[in-house]
Amino acid sequence: MTIEDPLHYRSLADTAADIRSGALSSEEVTQHTIERIGELEPRLHAFATVRAEAALAEARAADARRSRGEALSLLHGVPVAVKDLCAMAGTPTRAGGFFPTRFSSTDTASVVTRLQDAGAIIVGKTQLTEGAWGSHHPDITPPVNPWAPDRWTGVSSSGSGVSVAAGLAYGAIGTDTAGSIRFPSACNHLVGLKPTWGRVSRHGVFPLSDTFDHVGPMARTVLDAALMYDAIAGADPLDPTALQAPAGDSAAAARAGTLKGVRIGLDPAYALTGLDEPTQTALKAAIALMESAGALIVEVTLPDVRPFLGRATTAAFVEAAISHAPSYPSEKQSYSATYAALLDIGHATSALDYAAIAIWRREFHGHLMRIFQGVDLLITPVLPVEPPTIGQMAATLNAPPLSAAPLTAYTIPFNLAGVPSLTLPMGRAASGVPLGFQFIGPDLAETSLLSAGAGYEQAAGFAAFHPAI
Repeated sequence: MTIEDPLHYRSLADTAADIRSGALSSEEVTQHTIERIGELEPRLHAFATVRAEAALAEARAADARRSRGEALSLLHGVPVAVKDLCAMAGTPTRAGGFFPTRFSSTDTASVVTRLQDAGAIIVGKTQLTEGAWGSHHPDITPPVNPWAPDRWTGVSSSGSGVSVAAGLAYGAIGTDTAGSIRFPSACNHLVGLKPTWGRVSRHGVFPLSDTFDHVGPMARTVLDAALMYDAIAGADPLDPTALQAPAGDSAAAARAGTLKGVRIGLDPAYALTGLDEPTQTALKAAIALMESAGALIVEVTLPDVRPFLGRATTAAFVEAAISHAPSYPSEKQSYSATYAALLDIGHATSALDYAAIAIWRREFHGHLMRIFQGVDLLITPVLPVEPPTIGQMAATLNAPPLSAAPLTAYTIPFNLAGVPSLTLPMGRAASGVPLGFQFIGPDLAETSLLSAGAGYEQAAGFAAFHPAI
């Protein structure tokens, strides 16, 4: 961030600090955000629901609490958004489609409750692909990348990525089954944290694939992502899969961020082979910058994931078939042909095929833990190519459902393993579209990821850049 940044591109951390001090009011920040949504939403299509009146009322209440001298929480008075997989009382939850999500008008996801408990003002629920997989429903206008309108936004948290990149929210919640926080973060020049599986409660979040799904923050800076993560992480009695281990102080780790002495594992055959020229050049430059900032690059060898990508995708479809069992195939007319096709694959997959990937994912996790005995983090791209054009992605996503599996070579294996990853910007291609990479850590290594990410952010200076929109 620079001192010249307009209000909507200021960091969440600085905006929250100014609201707490009284230099800004939550009402004026929220009013500005709502007006910006009104101006840009007809072009960007980032939101499924905008809570303009409710958000302003909550902002006034937040200002009143400050005036009374009440204790203020981490995100007090700051406008954020949540992906429209998350139930929230008083709003519909459509999950990017027209099938029933079975939430009542009073249901609220734990992640939403925790944001509100931390003082955040939820300005709306962001658009996503149908059922949180690869394609937007044909009757829903897809969000538009504010950096390069002809390029892919990343999926499935497309609206979350666009809303934060365009200054329509100071942060947003995404979910990630096979790359759905990482893809839109990379495509929109954002920081995206996919926490350890179970680190953030999934209660009240419509599932795509229960054992693959992760819930996490997307923001414009590492500290902003850390502040959101600190607000939402932790055990939840409403989610039996939520981890009981106490979360660390991630914001403190981000504020003290450094790369000095950090051992970063690099598998050249995996991370640097088969990339297009812009992606390879940007990743090599990022690695060189890390070394100049004091990181130690250690060569490692990961298991070959390529033979398992199709099987992993199929396993996710099996779990999606379970998620949609109450309405599919009984209400097949509520689904697009594309989404119905992936559910049909899930129904047709044998128990033996599903068990094979269940066994491999545990083996892969074990391999990773051995590698992490010698390094602190791993580095890989998010995508093997710069974000494709809308036409290129349409051709890929309109092909049979397993055709896109190669695009997930750097993402879905780490959903299978359940380990955390942090996506960070690494510049832009000649086309103007952003590029991103990820740090991957062992279980519960979020503070280490955020510390290293903040060290890289300081060296790279990427937080100073925003789309000219």
